[in-house]
Amino acid sequence: MLIDGRSGTGKTTLGEALATELGAQLVHLDDVYPGWDGLLAAATAVVEDVLGAPSGYRRWDWERSEPAGWVTLDPGAPIVVEGCGALSRAAAPLATLRIWMSADDAERKRRAIDRDGAVFAEQWDRWAAQEDAFIAAEDPASLADVVLRS
Repeated sequence: MLIDGRSGTGKTTLGEALATELGAQLVHLDDVYPGWDGLLAAATAVVEDVLGAPSGYRRWDWERSEPAGWVTLDPGAPIVVEGCGALSRAAAPLATLRIWMSADDAERKRRAIDRDGAVFAEQWDRWAAQEDAFIAAEDPASLADVVLRS
């Protein structure tokens, strides 16, 4: 299952609830992005690593700003992937369910800054530009089975 949307739309909350309900493994792309410029790299990792073989991903250490250990996933068990970049044209056929989430821009920013604080506030525009580029290139909302507004 893939859950995508811009920052602050509620992907993490929905992903955690669905993973718990389904007894699924949960992959937060926040753990996969290799730094603030890593959205496209994480989108590639979803296809090649998380949903590929061997199933897993290289975790990113945000404090050290460097790659950390490999996280192994069980490809035979359900996997929920949440984060901007999860739902691309290459990833869509690999998923059983594809969800796109949206919310008003001001509300998204408020939620994201409340959650992540000043660090994200400083990076908001940088990250939003990557979201814009990904959405323009992949049109994830059109790939979704379900579109939710939060």
